[in-house]
Amino acid sequence: MSEVEEFDLIVIGGGTGANGVARACRNAGWSVASVEALPYGGTCALRGCDPKKMYVGVTEALDWTRRTAGRGIKADGLAVDWSEMLAFKRTFTDAMPDKIEGGLQEAGIETIHATARFVDKEVLVAGERTLRGKQFHIATGARPATLDIPGEELLQTSTKFLEMERLPRRIAFVGGGFISFEFAHIAKRAGADEVTILHRSERPLGGFDPDLVDHLVARTRELGIDVRLQSCVDALHRREDGIGVDVSTPSGQDALTCDLAVHGAGRVPNLDALSLDAAGVAFGPRGIEVTEYMRSATNPAVFAAGDCADTPAPNLTPVSALEGRIASKNLLAGADERRIEYPPIPSVVFTLPPVARVGLLEAEAHAQGIDVSVKHAKTPTWYSSVRVAETYTAYKTLVDKQSGRIVGAHVMGPGAEEQINVLALAMKAGVTANELKGTMFAYPSYSSDLGYMV
Repeated sequence: MSEVEEFDLIVIGGGTGANGVARACRNAGWSVASVEALPYGGTCALRGCDPKKMYVGVTEALDWTRRTAGRGIKADGLAVDWSEMLAFKRTFTDAMPDKIEGGLQEAGIETIHATARFVDKEVLVAGERTLRGKQFHIATGARPATLDIPGEELLQTSTKFLEMERLPRRIAFVGGGFISFEFAHIAKRAGADEVTILHRSERPLGGFDPDLVDHLVARTRELGIDVRLQSCVDALHRREDGIGVDVSTPSGQDALTCDLAVHGAGRVPNLDALSLDAAGVAFGPRGIEVTEYMRSATNPAVFAAGDCADTPAPNLTPVSALEGRIASKNLLAGADERRIEYPPIPSVVFTLPPVARVGLLEAEAHAQGIDVSVKHAKTPTWYSSVRVAETYTAYKTLVDKQSGRIVGAHVMGPGAEEQINVLALAMKAGVTANELKGTMFAYPSYSSDLGYMV
């Protein structure tokens, strides 16, 4: 074993849930090491939210133009150049790792590019280096779930999709979650001939309102994407003309051939390499077991945040940032002083149009015994839809009849990601539906629709 290097804090991971903790403790004078096997920046900045949204931005320009064709726009011949879009994406992602790592180094944090592995409760090995820490913080994110099907190695990840040099003609997405729907919309608008989503159950996007999801599925099919529900992928195999995908359905066996098969069937905590048992850190399928103070339930010297921590919150970038802040405050306090309290958490499927949610689903409200007033409508005739020529728009809101407060909101349409932010703020502040109705918004804007939704 190499000479043991001593640190007050060792952070494992280089993304949102990790870097803020490293900086906070370093700013307090701690000696801090940051261990990251991949380029610094994490999934969101390099392999997820941010690059994906750049692709969405390009294809949205195309979609907007096509929607308004014949309304003053001449859209003939308009198309996406995949290689140029990739180059545009790289103007952001290529610069981020050095920028983020450089900032950590300037703060006096020791950055180490290696896979971390615990050898006991106080020591881990990172490449050729051996590190002892008084405290540890783990924020290693998530990885694609192992599906245990023959030919699984033929599946490409969403990371690979974002780095493709060219767009394949035929693409199949396995799974019906965020990744599959968002990337299928990108691929189809960018010019792929055949795009298929294969989802094993009756309802995709299970975390979102089922009525709005049905509306999105209809829009997705109208775009030319083949959405196959109750279609379970049994195996993949290499063929002379591409990749064969064997599928079982309630009516029997089915199959298709594609040039690219993409894993969109869920992600799991990225903990395999850490040897957490050696550190006495308990974990399960949902991640490291943590208390409400973001401290390991079994090793008080270890904290965790983000997608690798077992918490009731969804795996979203702002959630990992919040959990990291709580972890850093308790680390610096040397005691459990700040417990995690999650505000209403908005989430968005960045299809075109997007679908957004904050708060409870209708079924969840009923299960909790809340007497809610439900408002639900499709809104293609609303001015905000007509002026941008979008025919697939809708909303559903849930208001507690007793308090008048909004307990759930669901929106589909252009501007949904910003409408849901306003609704999240209203819920956090305890603004009632009537108070939101009485709020004056700039008109015409997407926010000016909110008073009609509650």
